[in-house]
Amino acid sequence: MSEPNGHLRWRVVDMVTAAILGVATGIIFLVWNQVGGAAYTVVDALTPGVGGLVAGIWYLGGVLGGLVIRKPGAAIFVEVLAAVVSMALGSQWGVSTIYSGLAQGLGAEIIFLVFAYRRFNLPVAILSGIGAGLGAWVFEGFYGNFAKGLTYNLIYLGAQVVTGIVLAGLVGWLLVRGLAQTGALDRFAAGREIRGRV
Repeated sequence: MSEPNGHLRWRVVDMVTAAILGVATGIIFLVWNQVGGAAYTVVDALTPGVGGLVAGIWYLGGVLGGLVIRKPGAAIFVEVLAAVVSMALGSQWGVSTIYSGLAQGLGAEIIFLVFAYRRFNLPVAILSGIGAGLGAWVFEGFYGNFAKGLTYNLIYLGAQVVTGIVLAGLVGWLLVRGLAQTGALDRFAAGREIRGRV
């Protein structure tokens, strides 16, 4: 007889895959630090707060971890590990990268928790992207953004929701589907569902 919460137990393959996802996402972050960082500066100069529209790529770790591993802590683990890798390889934001990753991962994790780690469809992916964006908004608010005034913070909040939907939630969901189609996720429920296997 299987345990009621057996599906929530981490396996060795979960740990290894989470680590691989974290490192791979960290390398994506490192590239996006340059591209997204420059785009943020340009867009934000046009309308302060709108630069947040490019931030969603930095929230991918939590979304991917939650969608693939489907275990408690996966979203936080992958997002924080990605942030550590990004920082170690030269992120211009230093140690605050890790704090930001923790806030973003926690935001995504809360969504998977709300659904008891049982639903992993596109709406949940989008909500986890929004959750990551809200985590980032709160962290950055206390890190200095709240001093920029209400208008800036409301615009930035809206930008975080939009980027969470598109660049984190939708892109993350599409990435998982793409990985699953290659057979790389066959040892996970995500891969079996997408490829139509039991």
